[in-house]
Amino acid sequence: MKFTLSWLKSHLDTTATLDEITYALTDLGLEVEGVEDRGAALAAFTIGYVESAEKHPDADRLQVCQVQTDEGVKQIICGAPNARQGITVVVAKPGVYVPGIDTTIGVGKIRGIESYGMMASEREMELSEEHDGIIELVSGEVGQSFTDWLAQNDPAKVDPVIEIAITPNRPDALGVRGIARDLAARGLGTLKPSTVELVEASFDSDIKVTIDQDTLDGCPLFSGRLIKGVKNGPSPAWLQDRLRAIGLRPISFLVDVTNFFTYDLNRPLHVFDADKVAGNLRVHRAAGGEVIAALDDKEYTLQAGQMVISDDNGVESIAGIMGGAASGCTDETVNVFVESAYWDPVQIAYAGRALKINSDARYRFERGVDPAFTPEGLEHAVRMIVDHAGGEASAPVYAGAVPDTARAYKLDAARVQSLVGMEIHESQQRQTLTALGFRLEGDMAHVPSWRPDVQGEADLVEEVARIASLTKLEGKPLPRLTPGVPRPVMTPSQRREQIARRTTAALGYNELVTYSFIDQASAALFGGGDDLTRLENPISSDMSHMRPALLPGLLAAAARNQARGFADLAFFEVGPAFHGGEPGEQHLLVSGLLVGRTGPKDVHGASRPVDVYDVKADAEAVLAAMGAPAKVQIMRGAADWWHPGRHGKICLGPKKVLGVFGEVHPRVLAAMDVKGPAMAFTLWPEEVPLPRKTGASKGALAISDLQAVERDFAFVVDADVEALTLVNAAQGADKVLIEDVRVFDEFIGGTLGEGKKSLAITVRLQPTDKTLKESDIEAVSAKVVEKVSKATGGTLRG
Repeated sequence: MKFTLSWLKSHLDTTATLDEITYALTDLGLEVEGVEDRGAALAAFTIGYVESAEKHPDADRLQVCQVQTDEGVKQIICGAPNARQGITVVVAKPGVYVPGIDTTIGVGKIRGIESYGMMASEREMELSEEHDGIIELVSGEVGQSFTDWLAQNDPAKVDPVIEIAITPNRPDALGVRGIARDLAARGLGTLKPSTVELVEASFDSDIKVTIDQDTLDGCPLFSGRLIKGVKNGPSPAWLQDRLRAIGLRPISFLVDVTNFFTYDLNRPLHVFDADKVAGNLRVHRAAGGEVIAALDDKEYTLQAGQMVISDDNGVESIAGIMGGAASGCTDETVNVFVESAYWDPVQIAYAGRALKINSDARYRFERGVDPAFTPEGLEHAVRMIVDHAGGEASAPVYAGAVPDTARAYKLDAARVQSLVGMEIHESQQRQTLTALGFRLEGDMAHVPSWRPDVQGEADLVEEVARIASLTKLEGKPLPRLTPGVPRPVMTPSQRREQIARRTTAALGYNELVTYSFIDQASAALFGGGDDLTRLENPISSDMSHMRPALLPGLLAAAARNQARGFADLAFFEVGPAFHGGEPGEQHLLVSGLLVGRTGPKDVHGASRPVDVYDVKADAEAVLAAMGAPAKVQIMRGAADWWHPGRHGKICLGPKKVLGVFGEVHPRVLAAMDVKGPAMAFTLWPEEVPLPRKTGASKGALAISDLQAVERDFAFVVDADVEALTLVNAAQGADKVLIEDVRVFDEFIGGTLGEGKKSLAITVRLQPTDKTLKESDIEAVSAKVVEKVSKATGGTLRG
């Protein structure tokens, strides 16, 4: 949004400096993006006086002038038709940059005669489009800066241009008056009254307007007036100066009027050439396929449902976005119909994006103009047209009604302190809101129609704080609400989830976050896929069921990576899985997946395929970090998506399962297109027992300084006996002394006979109170043999 300082002062009676205004604008939330000092570009131009002018000997249209400057008399050759003796001119001496022609003046020869500068025209200095002759000044001293002369005699030409950034919630600041209102509320001046003397109606309009019933939601109100006998032409100099200063090219008075009020009062308008309108105007929705040649000299094909304005011949305007060229105004226009309407922001935005049209009207309508100002905006435009272009106006034509935007919110003076932390007296708050256009009745603040962004009590607080300046907000430490160290806010489950995530990542796994929805076939592989977990309205066919486990997502990710050439993978996820469709029928899981090898191929042979013991070690590490007991049992009997002979359940008893590790069943891998083998683990953090003591400190380290003792045993058992059964039996022989049991050898064949095998184990005994004697060791050894024999039917190998 651009405007000049003098334009702002046409609405704001102020003595504030430019720096004070720009600082206040940014502080108010209307961030200043730049200030253009137009006088600086003309600072090097000076005033001169033409002492004599003689015809160039070799050119009929050139004059050889002797010009008095601050550096003495300079010879300047000029081809302007008004170059003559005795006029005061603007001189650009050698070395001066001329913006209008993008040239730096130098000393040159023109037809053999030297020229030491240039006498400038208005277009060459970018003051206007006038270029028929050089500037003739009615006053000015030789050598005086032309910028200083303009500041005294025509300040609009060097008026600073301010550009501010407008956030989407402040459409009222898209008009200069809205900006002035904010500055007046801040205290930088007084907002001047905005009144208009209505133009008396001389006749009834020949053009009527109707709005289709299905279009009233997009155009609640359409107003217009017919003006006959206008004389179109160039706009007044002040109007051209303002438009040119903000980057708009003056076209003709009737067009410039609409551009002026768009920026001045945030009221987009349109002017039809009434003689080109056939019959009456109708606001309706396009059927689709209509083609209109717009004012930007482009053709647009309308889509069904977009709002348009038509006459008896067809579409004349794209509603709220751009008028049609067929009914546009020209220098020959004598009768006009001025339109001021209110258009729904959302529908204008949709149409503008679909048609790819960016116009000042669309920019404002899609952000929201003041609906209540629609008829008054029409009167402002009609008054200006009649005053400058003549003519007589009809009675206003209305269709629809002003939409009701009335709303009020309670003003609670104490909320400024609680929400913002500023102490502002209630009287000041009320004064601020009144200055911004709010109407106060008791403790209720009625929102003005030009502020669609104010939608609640908190917005009232924001307005008060914004005008008071948030720079006055002082940081203050909050008082301690509770003495001492506050209690932790995370639950044990949340802490375990965090620990599991960090520990697994530290082990080298990459965390994934997969969808909780999977396809029915994948869910069925992991015990799900029934109607209890089926979604009523899935977002796609491959997301029809809630996942019963995390492994389907990890395996699907592994398949995608393998298809792209990544073979060695380590993934994990922490999240919920679902065993039903009711609240509470879900559980938190930690799952990891290893596929491929432990590392890249290596000359030293360090790389090997991942195996069950890799995931077993990782699962035990994560459980230990979550606080699981060190002594656990490894058992069989997990779900059927695990390999039947290459998996284990980590248990604290037959019914207390903390997790499962092992190889994923080849059948599952084939169904999910994963090249195996694949090793995985799944843990249930909620099954890990809570510590008996909830203190923050860790318990004392339990370590014994007594010598540990190891004894080896070899048992002959049937070939189908699992080593796990033997290990569990040995561990149960003495739960106090036996610290660890591990298998170190397996032998099949030889003298053992058919269907037999030998399993050798090491049992580590760790005393805690006294050194073990040989009798103590023998007693434990006898218990080990007894327990293993009873559990497996085996015998001690001789």
